[in-house]
Amino acid sequence: MYDRKYYGIKKNFLAIEEKYSGYRDSQICILPVPFEQTTSYGKGTSKGPAAILDASHYVEFFDEELNRELCFEKGICSLLPVNLKEKKGKKALDAIYESVKELIDDGKFAVTLGGEHTISTSPIRAHFNSYSDLSVLHFDAHSDLRNEYEGTKYSHACFASRVCEFTKDLTQVGIRAQCREEYDFIKANGIRTFYAFEIREGKYGTDWQSAVLEGLNQNVYITFDVDYFDPSLMPSTGTPEPNGFFWDETMKLLKQLGMERKVVGFDVVELSPRKQNPFPDFMTAKLIYKMLNYFIP
Repeated sequence: MYDRKYYGIKKNFLAIEEKYSGYRDSQICILPVPFEQTTSYGKGTSKGPAAILDASHYVEFFDEELNRELCFEKGICSLLPVNLKEKKGKKALDAIYESVKELIDDGKFAVTLGGEHTISTSPIRAHFNSYSDLSVLHFDAHSDLRNEYEGTKYSHACFASRVCEFTKDLTQVGIRAQCREEYDFIKANGIRTFYAFEIREGKYGTDWQSAVLEGLNQNVYITFDVDYFDPSLMPSTGTPEPNGFFWDETMKLLKQLGMERKVVGFDVVELSPRKQNPFPDFMTAKLIYKMLNYFIP
C-alpha cells in the first residue's frame, strides 16, 4: 500500500472527519489535478478542484433517493494535488498516469478532478491498462478529437485523439461543437457520438439514455466535461455552448448506467469557478457525490 498525503476535514471532500477520510480505510479517493496550460477561451480551470472541494462542504451526506450515507459506508479520501513541478505535455500526463495507477493498484476507486480536459488521457489510460474490455463514456459539448491544436497534441481540444491512440471504444454524449476534421474522424473510426441536435430532434426516441448504454461494455470509465450541461446551469466553464443538457435527464442516464454496468472510475473537468456565482461549484460537487452513490455498490 502506497503512502499518500491527504487533506484533513477543513479541506477534504464533504468535510468529513479522519475516521472516514484517511487513505488506508477509504475505498474512494479524490485526486485533484489543477492543471491548466492550453485553455483557449475562458480561463480558470486550475482553480476548479479547490472550488469543488470547498463547495462540497455544503453537500448533504445523506442521499434520500438511495437511502444511504456513502461517505461513512465506504470512506472518501481527498489527496493532495498531483505535484507536476512545471511539467508540461507528455511529462505532465505521465506523472498523472502514475498517480492514478497507484490508486488503482491499491484497490481504490479513483476520481480525478481537473483542471483542463487534457488531463483525462492519463486516468483513462491507467484504467484501460487495469481493466479488460473498458468502454470510455465521454460527456462533453465538444468532441476534443483534433489531432493537434494551437501547435500541440496535448491540448484540451485533443485529449480524445490521444485516447483513440490506444482505444477507439469511445462513446460521446452531448456533442454540439466540432470542426470538420473531428466530424470526419468520427465517421472514419466508428466513434459512437450522440449529438445534442439528434437527441433533441428525437432520433433515439424518448429514452435516448438506453441507446447510449447499449453500446457499452461491462466495465466503463467516465470522463465528464461540465460544459456538457446547458450554460443556464453551468456558465462557469471555458467555452459554454447553447443547447446543453439538464440535471434530471443526466441523472437518469447515470443511475441506469450504475445499475446495468460497472463504472470503474471517472474524472470531472473544466470547471472555471466564478466568485460572483458559486452555484456551479456546488452543482459539480453534488454531481460527483451523486455519481459515487450510483456507482459504488
